[in-house]
Amino acid sequence: MKKMKAAVLYGKEDVRVEHVSLRDLGHGEVRVQIGAALTCGTDLKVYRRGYHARMIVPPAVFGHELAGTISEVGPGVKGWRVGDRVVAANSAPCGGCFHCREGQENLCDDLLFLNGAYAESIVIPGRIVEKNLLHLKPGTEFRDAALAEPLACVVQGVEDTRLRKGQRVLVVGAGPIGLMFAVLAKHLGCEVTVAGRRAGRLEAARRLGADHVVDVGHGGSLDETIRKKTASPFDAVIEAVGKPEVWEAGVRLVRKGGTVNFFGGCPSGTSISLDTTLIHYSNLTLLASFHHTPRTIRRALEYIEAGIVRAADFVDGECGLDELPALLAQMTAGNQAVKTLIRVRGGG
Repeated sequence: MKKMKAAVLYGKEDVRVEHVSLRDLGHGEVRVQIGAALTCGTDLKVYRRGYHARMIVPPAVFGHELAGTISEVGPGVKGWRVGDRVVAANSAPCGGCFHCREGQENLCDDLLFLNGAYAESIVIPGRIVEKNLLHLKPGTEFRDAALAEPLACVVQGVEDTRLRKGQRVLVVGAGPIGLMFAVLAKHLGCEVTVAGRRAGRLEAARRLGADHVVDVGHGGSLDETIRKKTASPFDAVIEAVGKPEVWEAGVRLVRKGGTVNFFGGCPSGTSISLDTTLIHYSNLTLLASFHHTPRTIRRALEYIEAGIVRAADFVDGECGLDELPALLAQMTAGNQAVKTLIRVRGGG
C-alpha cells in the first residue's frame, strides 16, 4: 500500500510526522495533493489540549487550512477532475437539520469536520466535495487560497455585526483573525482601531490600513488604556482575543446603541460578569459569531481572488513538514509569527 508523509496528533503537545497509508477513495471523494497548508490558532489550541471534542480525536492526521490540486477522483464524483486547482473548507453542513433549514449552517447539528492539511495529500469527504470544495482561478496562488477558511469565519462575523461604511470600529486583538477583521472593516469604509500587545502585529495592523493602533501594554485596565488613547466609545467592538476580561471590557467600550461581537472563543466553562443596567439602558446588542457557512466560504474566496486579502500580508514564516512539531512547541512558548506556511511535497 502506498504511503505519504503526514503530521499525526497523538495527544497533548504530541504531534509526530510519520508515513501513513493512503486509503482508497470512497463514493464521492477526491484526493488533493497539498499545495499550501497554513498554521492556525485553533490548531495550536488543539495541540495544547491534545484533542477537540467536535473537530478531532487522536490519533488523527492534523491541520485544516489548505489548498492544492486534485490528484485522484473517487467513484460517483461529478464536476471534478484530476488537475483541478481547489480550496477546501474544513467542514460541511448536513443541509437537512433545523439549523440548516433556517440558513444557519454554521450551527448544523451534524457538521462534518476535515483535518489532515499537514500532509502530502488529503482525502476530501463527499459532503465537502459537494458543498465546500471550490475551483481556483488560474492565477490564484495556493498560499492565498488557503486563507479562505479563517477568512470565511471573519466574513461571518462582519455580516453578523452588520458593519457598514462610516462606523467607528474597535478590533481588540492583532492576531490573524483580528487583522482580517481590520482589513474587511477598512474595505467597507469603517474607521478602524486595532488594540493589541505585540509590536510586530501592531505594525502589521498599520500596514494593513488601520486608522489607529493602540499598544495596550501589560497589566492595568484594558478599557481604561484604550479610552485614554482613542476617542472611544465605538459603534462596534470586535473581541478577537478569547479572554473573559476582554469580553467584559468590550461592553464598556461600545457606545449607546452599539454592537459587541464576542468573536474570540474563551476556554470551556468560562463565565463573565456584565452590568445589566449598562446593557439595558444603553440598548446594546451583544452577539457571538461561530464558524462559517458555504456562502461565507465563497465570499471569502471572492475577497482573496480580488486581492483584498493576500497571504503576503499574513504569512510571515515558512517551515518544512518535518519541522512542524518543533514549530508548534515554539508557538506554545510564544512564537510571534502571524501565520506560517508549512512546506510539503508539491508546494506551490
